[in-house]
Amino acid sequence: MNSSIYTVLLLIASNTFMTLAWYGHLRLNDFTWFRSLPLIVVILCCWAVAFFEYCCQVPANRIGYKGDGGPFSLIQLKVIQEVVSLSVFVIVTTLLFRTETFRWNHIVSFILIVCAVYFAVKK
Repeated sequence: MNSSIYTVLLLIASNTFMTLAWYGHLRLNDFTWFRSLPLIVVILCCWAVAFFEYCCQVPANRIGYKGDGGPFSLIQLKVIQEVVSLSVFVIVTTLLFRTETFRWNHIVSFILIVCAVYFAVKK
């Protein structure tokens, strides 16, 4: 596999951990035992999950960055990361938070962000 694919796969893994760290605790509030935890414990649990985000994010940027021999500029990496982040967020939200609905304006905004990636990586 080439560095572009490794970069994107690591970004997907990173953003999965990030989304779970940022929003997963909201879903866990459905459990009484979790809801009764002090906020500092919830924060520490989220940090523990976020640790794995960084374990994927840092190598993704190193492998993908042009300055380190990768195929992407820093700006391209950031724009790709944003689309991956939104994609993962939509999937996690759809699976874990059944009360959230996506409307036409969310879809249009997502399409525009995908267009931003196209223009950012276009030579």
